[in-house]
Amino acid sequence: MARIAGIDLPKNKRGEIGLTYIYGIGRPSAQRILKEAEISYDVKVSEWDDDQLTRIRTIINEIKVEGSLRSEVQLHIKRLMDIGSYRGTRHRSGLPVRGQRTKNNCRTRKGKRKTVANKKKVTK
Repeated sequence: MARIAGIDLPKNKRGEIGLTYIYGIGRPSAQRILKEAEISYDVKVSEWDDDQLTRIRTIINEIKVEGSLRSEVQLHIKRLMDIGSYRGTRHRSGLPVRGQRTKNNCRTRKGKRKTVANKKKVTK
């Protein structure tokens, strides 16, 4: 099993897809890493030998991935909240940050619906 940056890569996936399981590596950067390591995109992760794994590891060690990248992103969000920017206040209140509408959608960001009961009308 290939273990890179603390992540177990799936054996049955192609190398290009398998590398995307690491936080901070998408398809384009996975392709670039495999190109630098001189490995074909179509080769499955289970078919990598030790030499190829060490070349990939050395390339990935130069990139900020996983824990260090996650902490950096959290620091950026905290900075936005501390300076009181619009984006920071949206992060703090748990609403969408990038200008999406909130009347009908954004349930994943706002959470489960909180139903508000109607006021009862007074009868005369």
